[in-house]
Amino acid sequence: MAELLPELVEAELRQPVDPRVAAMAAAIAAKHGTASRAVLFYGSCLREKQLEGLMLDFYLIVSDYRSAYEKPWLARANQLIPPNVFPFQSDGLAAKYAVLSERDFYRLNGPETRSVSVWARFAQPSRLAWSADMAAQSSAVMAVSRAAPTLLAAAGRIKGEPVLDWWRRAFALTYSAELRAERKGRAGSVVDADLDRYERFSPAAVAAIDPAIPGGGWLRRRVEGKLLSVIRLAKASATYAGGAEYIAWKINRHAGTSIELKPWQKRHPLLAAISLLPRLLRSGAIR
Repeated sequence: MAELLPELVEAELRQPVDPRVAAMAAAIAAKHGTASRAVLFYGSCLREKQLEGLMLDFYLIVSDYRSAYEKPWLARANQLIPPNVFPFQSDGLAAKYAVLSERDFYRLNGPETRSVSVWARFAQPSRLAWSADMAAQSSAVMAVSRAAPTLLAAAGRIKGEPVLDWWRRAFALTYSAELRAERKGRAGSVVDADLDRYERFSPAAVAAIDPAIPGGGWLRRRVEGKLLSVIRLAKASATYAGGAEYIAWKINRHAGTSIELKPWQKRHPLLAAISLLPRLLRSGAIR
């Protein structure tokens, strides 16, 4: 049964995307030249037909960081604290894309990392919106196929727990391990939005779990995950143009708040995030 998981993942990744999404993915890949291997489209926009006014989410997979950038310090930053995240606009649409090497993408989808950031996202549906060649496609399929078993294994199954509840609980645990601007119940809605998909994936994903790898360790994941979120935010203040505006937009959209940034906060996104954090934590806008 486990051997069926890559087939399910490949069929899902190959599903067509909106032509504008495909065009944006190709434009992102072109920006990084021959280092680009694949562009994956993921996130809540995957289910949307009206893309205007939304922030599309992509992962750009590259052969190596040094070849992907003209500026060596960006390559170093990507290697030390993956991924780098950049804004992008094309054909009236807005997006952000994260950059990972093929090696890091494979690793961060697997159980060898406690960081939930990548495998929690790619245990959910995604699309291969652009690829350089068949080898790049195969590499992406193998990496993404690791995500769902990693997610479920990390959560551990409770005796008698229905499999869909296992998915829901697993996603809820991952949300608790990052600084997330999401409404309560968001983790469960990820599964409920596509019940058939999670039912189809469950037998193969469960069969692919390595019984030698223990689950648990969520207190440590939470501490390390939230700290890593802050470190990535600090890095984004140098790599992400308009980072403060994006942070405010995302929090307002997902948490139902109405944050308006002051001019100094727009100029200094890291200081803006630090100044907003205590109020956002108290209000429950982020957790």
